[in-house]
Amino acid sequence: MRRRNETRTSPARTTAESSISRSPQRSRSRQSPRAAAVADPESFLEDDLRSWEYPNPNPRSFPHSVKQQCWEKAEKIKGRDPDRWRRDPLGNVVFRKLVGCAGCLCHDYDHIQPYSKGGQSTLENCQVLQARVNRSKGNRTDQSRAELIQKSSYCHVSGRDMDLLELSAYGNVQHEKDAGGGCRIQ
Repeated sequence: MRRRNETRTSPARTTAESSISRSPQRSRSRQSPRAAAVADPESFLEDDLRSWEYPNPNPRSFPHSVKQQCWEKAEKIKGRDPDRWRRDPLGNVVFRKLVGCAGCLCHDYDHIQPYSKGGQSTLENCQVLQARVNRSKGNRTDQSRAELIQKSSYCHVSGRDMDLLELSAYGNVQHEKDAGGGCRIQ
């Protein structure tokens, strides 16, 4: 039977109290990184920040700003909103919302000079390319324009089809600002 003045101690509490009394160097070697962060948050934060000081100067994927500029340099489609529709260098129509999928309107941001062969992730080395063509191209540089066109997913998209895609993806339809007049579907 316990007396009223005695407190009940659990094994977990005893372990926690004993770890506090240990010397910091001894306990750090046995702790997980998460526990070390709690014990000494400043040193953990410094270590974490140090790993981000020198990010890879040439990442494999294009930075967001380069993707934006790459989209801007792709050919515009007359009468369509250039923020939503573009044409790749082979003449394939691509839709901005469809990135990385395998459909005929899908696109990728392609390294003109492949990354695996020293190509940089810069605007000069970036092109919007239909996803199927980009995947068939791989890291080859010896393919002609005609060979790449043969690998394109051909699809004829009418203006009405484009309107329906925009309506489903954006909730409205926007035509090129200087196209004049036209129907505004909202």
